Amino acid sequence: MKHFPDSFLVWLLLCAVLAALPVRAQDAAQGPKAISEKRADELLASVVKVRTRALPNARSNASLGSVREGSGVIIDDRGYVLTIGYLVIEADTIEVTTAEGKTSPATLAGYDHATGFGLLRPVLPLGAKPIDFGASGELALREPVMVAPFGGRDSINLAYVLSKREFAGSWEYMLDSAIFTSPPTLAWAGSALISREGKLVGIGSLLVRDSEEAGTPLPGNMFVPIDLIKPILADLIDKGRASGEPRPWLGMATEELQGRLFVTRVSADAPADKAGVQRGDIIVGVGADAVTTHAELYRKVWSLGPAGTEVPLKVLQGASVKEIKLRSIDRMEYFRAKPTL
Repeated sequence: MKHFPDSFLVWLLLCAVLAALPVRAQDAAQGPKAISEKRADELLASVVKVRTRALPNARSNASLGSVREGSGVIIDDRGYVLTIGYLVIEADTIEVTTAEGKTSPATLAGYDHATGFGLLRPVLPLGAKPIDFGASGELALREPVMVAPFGGRDSINLAYVLSKREFAGSWEYMLDSAIFTSPPTLAWAGSALISREGKLVGIGSLLVRDSEEAGTPLPGNMFVPIDLIKPILADLIDKGRASGEPRPWLGMATEELQGRLFVTRVSADAPADKAGVQRGDIIVGVGADAVTTHAELYRKVWSLGPAGTEVPLKVLQGASVKEIKLRSIDRMEYFRAKPTL
């Protein structure tokens, strides 16, 4: 695929976005140039910087570090900021900074492990307009989009939607239909994925090697579709989490290699650790069902029941297959939260 690094093509897309936005009468009187600049500033001003310092004893510090920085997007008139959850999990302090340089402390209003979204509540008014939600399900393949991390016009990137497909991560995480774009941006964490209509259609999650087709090398980014926040947003605001029974969590990371599922990390004191699962083990099955991929493993485990369900694993340790029973937990119970007064 051809790479489009120059700012001219980026601005072509931005102009298309701006042209699709409604034109107010007072803007029309100022002429096309004024409209473009005003709308560009409004659109990009909804993207803020998110900076977090995790709790000193955060379980996620080993894999994510204690200081984390990325982007977030203002999504409503109350100032709520949507970002990718790994930036803010187990946060001790959170700050958000606007394009105008205004910084406010923020609190973690809600977290959803199933989608990977984190929702922030700034303490002070940010003074920037929210961006409207689009319909990520309506994105077409090869459709041009903007990737907008914090940083204004100089930071935006032109990309194309290369695929919309299942994504299964090594950390007990799976989306039925994630959005994959290319060329890649290196400022992906929490970035806004903006459609040609000037609407938010995704939140940046990962840099990936296979954006077009699983297993076929073509670097790009994975975005969590904005459609996934719509049914749970009210719950995150009201209760801090989505309604319904949480999925069972085992606390282990796995890697697919040559048709086998190798354990690459076991979280300390998690169910897998307590049951004796070790790094280097091979997950052979769940009960009587064989598993060789992340998706097979997760679907089998999640089908057994909610968090707290006993999970029977077949594990190859050394030369012998062992049957190990794990008492799953709610992932929310494992990660630490800042104590409240």
